[in-house]
Amino acid sequence: MADAAKSWFGEKYRIIDNLDHLAAEVAKNELLIAAQAADASQLLVSLERHDDVAKFLVNVMSLSPYLKSAILKYVASLEKVFETGLSNRIQHLMAFSQAAEVSFYSLNETELMAHLRSLKSEFHMLIALGDLARIYDVSTTTAFLTKLSELTLNIAFGWLLIDFHKLGKITLKDLNTPQIRCGIAVLGMGKMGGCELNYSSDIDIVIYFEPEADGLKYKDNGDPTEILGRLVRRLVRIMQERTGDGYVFRTDLRLRPDPGATPLAINVESALNYYEGRGQNWERAAFIKARPVAGDIDAGVRFLNDLKPFIWRKYLDFAAIADVQSIKRQIHAHKGHGKIAVNGHNLKLGRGGIREIEFFVQTQQLIAGGRAPRLQHRQTIEMLTRLKEAGWIEDKVCSELTNAYHFLRRAEHAVQMVNDEQKHELPKLDEDLAVIAALLGYQNLDEFKLKTRETLQCVERHFGELFEAGDTLTSQAGNLVFTGDEPDPDTLNSLEKLGYRRVRDIWSVVRTWHFGRYRALQSQKAREQLTTMVPSLLEGFSATGNADETLLRFDSFIGGLPSGVQLFAMLNSNRHLLTLLTTILSSAPRLADIITKRPLIFDGLLEPAFFEVLPTKQDIQLRLADFLEVANGYEDTLDRLRIFAAEQRFLIGVRFLTGSVDARTSGKALSDLADSILLQTVKLAQNEVVQKHGVLEGAQWSLVAMGKLGSQEMTAGSDVDLLLIYDGVNDDNLSDGAKPLAASQYFARVTQRLIAALSAPTSEGVLYEVDFRLRPSGNKGPLATSFSAFSKYQRYEAWTWEHMALTRARVVCGDPELNEKINTERKHILCMARDNEKTRFDIVDMRQRLMAEKPASSPWNLKMSRGGIIDIEFIAQWWMLTVLPNCKPELRNSNLKFRHAFDILSAVDETIASKEDKQDLIDTLNFFTIIDQLIKLCSSKSFVPGEAPKGLIEHLCAATACQILPSWKQNWQKDKRLLVRFLTEF
Repeated sequence: MADAAKSWFGEKYRIIDNLDHLAAEVAKNELLIAAQAADASQLLVSLERHDDVAKFLVNVMSLSPYLKSAILKYVASLEKVFETGLSNRIQHLMAFSQAAEVSFYSLNETELMAHLRSLKSEFHMLIALGDLARIYDVSTTTAFLTKLSELTLNIAFGWLLIDFHKLGKITLKDLNTPQIRCGIAVLGMGKMGGCELNYSSDIDIVIYFEPEADGLKYKDNGDPTEILGRLVRRLVRIMQERTGDGYVFRTDLRLRPDPGATPLAINVESALNYYEGRGQNWERAAFIKARPVAGDIDAGVRFLNDLKPFIWRKYLDFAAIADVQSIKRQIHAHKGHGKIAVNGHNLKLGRGGIREIEFFVQTQQLIAGGRAPRLQHRQTIEMLTRLKEAGWIEDKVCSELTNAYHFLRRAEHAVQMVNDEQKHELPKLDEDLAVIAALLGYQNLDEFKLKTRETLQCVERHFGELFEAGDTLTSQAGNLVFTGDEPDPDTLNSLEKLGYRRVRDIWSVVRTWHFGRYRALQSQKAREQLTTMVPSLLEGFSATGNADETLLRFDSFIGGLPSGVQLFAMLNSNRHLLTLLTTILSSAPRLADIITKRPLIFDGLLEPAFFEVLPTKQDIQLRLADFLEVANGYEDTLDRLRIFAAEQRFLIGVRFLTGSVDARTSGKALSDLADSILLQTVKLAQNEVVQKHGVLEGAQWSLVAMGKLGSQEMTAGSDVDLLLIYDGVNDDNLSDGAKPLAASQYFARVTQRLIAALSAPTSEGVLYEVDFRLRPSGNKGPLATSFSAFSKYQRYEAWTWEHMALTRARVVCGDPELNEKINTERKHILCMARDNEKTRFDIVDMRQRLMAEKPASSPWNLKMSRGGIIDIEFIAQWWMLTVLPNCKPELRNSNLKFRHAFDILSAVDETIASKEDKQDLIDTLNFFTIIDQLIKLCSSKSFVPGEAPKGLIEHLCAATACQILPSWKQNWQKDKRLLVRFLTEF
């Protein structure tokens, strides 16, 4: 062996034989020129003799463009290797750089970045030569690379502390050793923490800080989180930004707690609280390798000691096997995960790759490390030995996996050495694969392929045997894994099969549930319950036809829950409730918005008899009274009224949506609810007036509902049309309070307070939009009307349309004596003698004006469209005003109590309309009412079939016995023709 080879390599080395001798000749000439320019005499002698060192360098240059560039740039460093040997040269450079760290602090940022990049390039070149010559084993190579990352990171971090001191952001106790007792711990994770970095590894770091530190103070009470966030961002830029000199190390901060929601530097106390309450098994696995690498090392040690109970559980956590197996499926990335094929196979993430060896080790550490401290080690190879010694694996398994790890890591290094790329895939083409084989010392490509395949198969076999009994989350579409920091490709495929479009976004949303970011998911039990439901949730949402939007609504729903354990447990044990929730989220955006804003409303669905019994009006009034009993003042009472009304409207809507009640029953229930709310609200308004203006002795009042509330056919979102009528006093009477008012003013104030109580927005929203325009003289008249004024106006001044409105008038609450007077007066007015031709003309004229002033925006505006609901109501009101008053007295008294169009149509005998025509009208009104109520219940927007949720379309079809959407149009045309004929007869 030549003396030059001995000084370079020592006694153990291996010569690379390049397959392309022309490329080697070119490389030799370039190296010769560079050596002459640097006056590298010993290197020149080696090249002239063409000894082993020269052959080795030339062949490496011809195979690796990256190393060729570095060798030519650092010829002077190579020359010194002839004097000291390769290892001594590396160690000398390392020691010199550490000793000179303080001198770097005087550089500006640009100079610092250039120096760190130069340092990294020279080290990489020297370490790579030792690796390729086989004088360094994998452990030595990765240890050198890790020390280099720590050295450059510490220099950059120390420089930044000094710079922030100069900027006045912090105050350092010692400018020569700024990191000592600074309270900021930089932990190396992954391969950096395990001293196992490869040539193009990211460095995974997390940064924690102790707010109170002896060696560092934050100036002017500055926020450490904000200050250190800026420092960390600059640290990342210094380390990974590409300049003309390259980069130092790509830097990844995603292993910190819940990276999507936490700052770049995290308070130690906050971090410990997170891991104690919400930490996951994959985070435990990540912390196995965690190690303080920069900053305040002592602070890092303290933090990891405090974190030990989280990382190393005392009991055997066999559940971790299934969790880590789920994590494993992420690493079967897009290349090489389907089967083992040498060309193009991913040495790190593919089947039989490096990550499977690491997970093989870490899984068993998670299971047993809490009870066996000797298994709490960071390095993979050392842990294989310790697992063998502890009896967890056999000697053969240890030996085979150790050899496989060494082979795969060296092959991975060779792949990265070619062009300094962060890649782990073997080349796809044989000619490129031959370069990797040559760098590893294989003269025959087939020999390298065979060795690679055998190694991958060996690893895959051992890994599969470890996990063969593991349970995993799956669905009919395949695997569903939402753990780790990168999506599992199989899971993305499964989501796509299930019909999700934005699969990566959906994966991210589900993944955040595991972090416990929402209050409802902060307990481990709640997260476990939700995780169990995930396959069913995803499959249920996929069947809605709008899976993405449904899942996002569910995410908003759980985001507003104060707690989740009870609800999730209930959903798990009562899957019909889960189906119901899916139905609401997918087909009724309006209801979904309600439970998203008010998640507690969903509790009402948990009552066992929910679908069996609809509460009566009396039940509603008793519940409301109990709910208001504990209200603390006027504003709290308003909020409680809104909460109660929103909950009850939602529960009635769900019953209608699911078919538990029909459209008419739903309208009646919503009206009964409004009656109950109005009763309490008008009392509240009256009490407010009494406190300021006193009592108006002898006065009586009644609240009269008009419109849909009057006929008890309210829909979701209906406003309330009201009249307030008073009697028993005139304007000569004054109230007895500190600020007395006459009767008209007094009840006007009551009405004003009532309108404000109902329609004023509070933190809980609005109760009802209120309309008092149907009072005598409309907006021009007083808000409250005396009975005598009401009677006079209706008898002698009212228009026909006002009598039409009166057909639906109904007393909601008030003084019983006045209530009866109003009912009697209503009957009298409806029975007044009329000019039927004038009445017909007025009704038709009113309808035409409505069509001109408020035209239907689409055929699906079933109220206003020609041949729609309002036409049926006008026909019913025509009969109410002209036909029913002429019935026999016993029939008249009964029929005039009717307010709903269904009842009026049913009361008409065959002398007015044939049995078939009457039934057609009733059927059409029922058909349109179902559609109208469902649309208004489910959506706040105009209905467009092509844009409506699939679930809403299906509900509409089912509720109207139409198999497909086009059949609605057929019914629509039929009913339109029918109604136009009736209108024409007017």
